[in-house]
Amino acid sequence: MIRVRILVPVQNKRTMAKVTEYIKESYEELTEKVTWPTWSELQSSAMLVLVAAIIIALIIFGLDQAFGRMLQFFYKTLA
Repeated sequence: MIRVRILVPVQNKRTMAKVTEYIKESYEELTEKVTWPTWSELQSSAMLVLVAAIIIALIIFGLDQAFGRMLQFFYKTLA
């Protein structure tokens, strides 16, 4: 005979108090302790990310074109 135990999660007041305390502390930390960037810092960071993404995309595009041409040359020499 196989016995199966079914565990039912018990939510007690202590668990809910911990969750509530966690949420309160998280809110307090986000509003009082976190240093948020200014609008100009945010814009300059966004521009830096945009320029870096464009440069990386151009490098990948160039490598893709170079390898594509090398493969075309290789396959032409085989034919």
